[in-house]
Amino acid sequence: MTIETTVFTFKLSNTFEDWVKIFDSPEIDEFHKTAGLTPLYRGKSLIDPKEVIVIHQAEEGVAKHVFSDPETIINIEAGGHIYSTTKITSWVSD
Repeated sequence: MTIETTVFTFKLSNTFEDWVKIFDSPEIDEFHKTAGLTPLYRGKSLIDPKEVIVIHQAEEGVAKHVFSDPETIINIEAGGHIYSTTKITSWVSD
């Protein structure tokens, strides 16, 4: 099993503070656990507070698969994440 670190950057339609309330909620925590995702970090840009970075770890391919699901896209957009602005990079250590 290869562990992959996936970095997401994207823009928000709301404030970072409003988005964090949703991202840190028990419902999203449960979603991450069920999907096999471990959030490592989330933060906002010092230059543009509506630009966000989220770093997840999961088995290889899981994060990209989860975040390409149409239902997931609808749910993350409801929290203020502008999906069309998402850039995804993936990293492994082996």
